[in-house]
Amino acid sequence: MELKETGKRKAKVIAVANQKGGVGKTTTACSLGAGLARHGKKVLVVDLDAQGNLTSCMGVSEPDSLEHTAASIMKTLMDGGSVRPDFAIMKHDEGIYFVPANIELSGVEVALVNTMGRESILKEYISIVSPYFDYILLDTMPSLGMLTINALAAADSVLVPCQAQYLSLNGLEQLIVTIMKVRQKLNPELDFEGILLTMADARTNFSKEIMEMVRHNYGSRIPVFEEHIPLSVRAAETAAEGKSIFVHDPKGRVAAAYSRLTDEVLANA
Repeated sequence: MELKETGKRKAKVIAVANQKGGVGKTTTACSLGAGLARHGKKVLVVDLDAQGNLTSCMGVSEPDSLEHTAASIMKTLMDGGSVRPDFAIMKHDEGIYFVPANIELSGVEVALVNTMGRESILKEYISIVSPYFDYILLDTMPSLGMLTINALAAADSVLVPCQAQYLSLNGLEQLIVTIMKVRQKLNPELDFEGILLTMADARTNFSKEIMEMVRHNYGSRIPVFEEHIPLSVRAAETAAEGKSIFVHDPKGRVAAAYSRLTDEVLANA
C-alpha cells in the first residue's frame, strides 16, 4: 500500500484508554476514526488489544490468520529492526487505515518487560507513520500494562471513555494517577483530550446523577466532553457488521452523538 505524506510535521495522536473493559473504547476508536475520515482527515487506528476487537470492527473476520499485525511491528522494533511506513497497514472501505491485532500481541506484552527502552517502542513506530496521517488513534487493551503505557508515552492526548455507572467511576482515579505518572516520567506533553461518558441513558435520574458527578468531580481539572454516547444496541452491532455506526445506523442517536463528538475533537485540534 502506498502512503502519501500529508505535508504536516506530525499527526495528532490520541490514546483511547481505560483499564476497565466494556466501557466503549473500541466502539469509540472506530466511530471517532470514521467521523474524522468523513471530515476528510487521513486517519490511522492502531489495535493494541490481543483480542483484536477493533480489527473485527474493521471487517477482518479471522484476525489470528493475519501475517502482519501490530505484533509484527512491535517485535521488529524491539529487535532493533526497521519497518516501512505502510507495513501491516490495512484500509477499510470507509477510508480508515488501520493496523490490525491478534493473539500474538499477548506475547509482545510479556516480552516488552525485558526490552531496552520498553516504554517507547510504540512511540518509535508512531514517528515513522506520523507524517502520513492527520490523526492516529490508539485503541488500548483493558489494563494498565506495558502496551497501554506505550500508548500513553506515544500520545499527544488521552481520551477516556467512561460508562455512566458507579462501578465505572471506581477505576477512573487510578487511571488518572497513571496518566499523570506517565506525563511526569515519560511524556511531558501528554494532555487530556477528555472524559467521554458512554452507554448513558439521559432519561433516567441515575444516569443524570453519574454525569453530573463526573463533571463536578473532574471537570475543573480534566475536560469532560459536552457530548455523551447514549445506550443503544445499535452501537454493539457495528462489530459484527464490520461497518461504522455512520453506515450501520446513519440516522440513529449513536451516530449523531459520535458526529458531535468528532466536532468537539476537531475543535480541540
